[in-house]
Amino acid sequence: MTAMYDAPVVLDRREGPYGEVVLRRQGDLLQIIANGCFLMDTSDGRSERLLVDAAYGALDGRPAPAVLIGGLGVGFSLAHAAANPAWGRIRVVEREPAVIAWHRDGGPLSALSRDALADPRAEIVESDLVTYVNETLHTFDALCLDIDNGPGWTVTEDNDGLYTPAGLAACARVLRPGGVLAVWSAEPSPEFEGSLRNAGFRHVRTEEVPVARGVPDAVHLAVRPG
Repeated sequence: MTAMYDAPVVLDRREGPYGEVVLRRQGDLLQIIANGCFLMDTSDGRSERLLVDAAYGALDGRPAPAVLIGGLGVGFSLAHAAANPAWGRIRVVEREPAVIAWHRDGGPLSALSRDALADPRAEIVESDLVTYVNETLHTFDALCLDIDNGPGWTVTEDNDGLYTPAGLAACARVLRPGGVLAVWSAEPSPEFEGSLRNAGFRHVRTEEVPVARGVPDAVHLAVRPG
């Protein structure tokens, strides 16, 4: 068991296209830090798995739906999607080369994603998610976003635009009719629910995952009309 007061040990520190990215170990946990901001660790993963399951559950039973996952992180969402044979194509967009490298070729995070990356349905695309949803010609049945600590707590200012009317319109553009947008957040956001409704999404709701201390994690869900 990880002791509360174990000192974190830096395993890798890299300067990426969006600033400094650090992978560190604290006891049994691996943690990703971006520009000094804690992003995630390997302690739980319940809310990341909910992100994928809730998106699948909100679909209309279509066969082999394609899912776009925004953010590789420690690999929880990718691994959970690949563990479900009902998903079709699984594409993960990750903008940090360091994070991708930590999952490849026996890297520190490879134990969490090795099986998923060996799945022929799965692929990783190195790209900024905001750029990707604005430029891709591909469409998906579900879009699962886990690139920030929430709509009001972005990792970099560049991500702010994803939660604006224009950004949500771009998300809707890559979704097929009846497709589902699922957004992870470190806390529920009634304001973001309103933004989703104003952007034309339907069946907007929030699922929560209680945490040991503080407000619950949340997954915001919305369906593109069609």
